[in-house]
Amino acid sequence: MLNGKVAIITGASRGIGAASARIFAASGAKVVLAARDAGAIATVAKDILSTGGQGVAVPTDVGDSMSVERLVQQTLDVYGRLDAAFNNAGDGHMPTSLADIKVEDFERAIRVNLMGVFLSLKYEIPAMLRSGGGAIVNMSSTAGLNGVKGIAGYVASKHGIIGLTKTAALDYAQLNIRVNAIAPGPILTDRLKQIKNRDQVALAVPIRRIGEPEEVAYTAAWLCSEQASFITGATIPIDGGRLAGIA
Repeated sequence: MLNGKVAIITGASRGIGAASARIFAASGAKVVLAARDAGAIATVAKDILSTGGQGVAVPTDVGDSMSVERLVQQTLDVYGRLDAAFNNAGDGHMPTSLADIKVEDFERAIRVNLMGVFLSLKYEIPAMLRSGGGAIVNMSSTAGLNGVKGIAGYVASKHGIIGLTKTAALDYAQLNIRVNAIAPGPILTDRLKQIKNRDQVALAVPIRRIGEPEEVAYTAAWLCSEQASFITGATIPIDGGRLAGIA
């Protein structure tokens, strides 16, 4: 599906990002794993290499312009091109009513989630243009399509990502770059594993279960492939039907 393509995956240290790195590599991509946790992405890269895949780890802070620029440049230095990117890195904050959110917590959510995607797009797109085009997937959330009580910073950033996605898709549609977003619902990541009432979370999903990181990863890989060549500017929910209504 991604044979021979060079792909950057941010937030690749664990959860959806790590699953995506493995699935992109298994699909034939040369993967550049990016995250702040250097040890964790090195471990995932080692796993990929041990199964015959290709991957390198580049420690990156997506909220820092120079760090993201360096990530893209190292990708070009190692592999000579950039064909795909899954801008997955993100952060949240503890549930708090809007007026009680600490300013620094709100700013962090915007910096990592929204600014992180903006900076990734800013440096990935020129590299893709030099390579003849490409495909980008941005990580939003069902919280980017609905309001969610108590997490204003996260919700605002995820709504913003969908806006960036649509604008970038229109800006580069005629230059052979596709830009889409995905909007996962409850996915069994480390954060959700810590929740005691996971059964109640599953009951709120029409399919009556929580999603797996690999289910998100396969969707991102497909959107980056030629099989999705007529899709751009879209936001794909991966939520077991939650946005469809009450079931």
